[in-house]
Amino acid sequence: MDRRERAALIERYKDGHRAVADAFRGIADEELDRSASDEWTPRQIAHHLADSEMMSAIRIRRLLTEDAPVIHGYDEATFAKRLTSDRPIGPSLEAMRYARESTAQLLDRLTEADWQRAGTHSESGPYSVEMWLTIYAAHGHDHAAQVKRSRGLK
Repeated sequence: MDRRERAALIERYKDGHRAVADAFRGIADEELDRSASDEWTPRQIAHHLADSEMMSAIRIRRLLTEDAPVIHGYDEATFAKRLTSDRPIGPSLEAMRYARESTAQLLDRLTEADWQRAGTHSESGPYSVEMWLTIYAAHGHDHAAQVKRSRGLK
């Protein structure tokens, strides 16, 4: 991956919270726990985003500071099912926001050597800083689209 590709992914990563906020804008309480697309509900997505973004913030920090760390997977579906209930979504959306903002500060300062760092993911094998960026640059946008589908929006 060259610098231009990385820069584009970093910008997409930084834009992820905005995309999510736009997808949730104006959502009514009755929309939070139903899905027009048979996917996760908007409430589950909001809480998943908080869980996932906090996990991702730790993952990138471990990749940058530890030699060949093992990055552990977790059962996202069980988290979404068991940790959502009727909790308000606001704090989770803010957790996503701030996890991203603090991590974006790191991404803006990485050296070429930092970009080459890697570890092993417990479920998928080799896991590099660039792979992390590729995954999380898309994550917010993917779930924003899911919220819109759930709400029957385009």
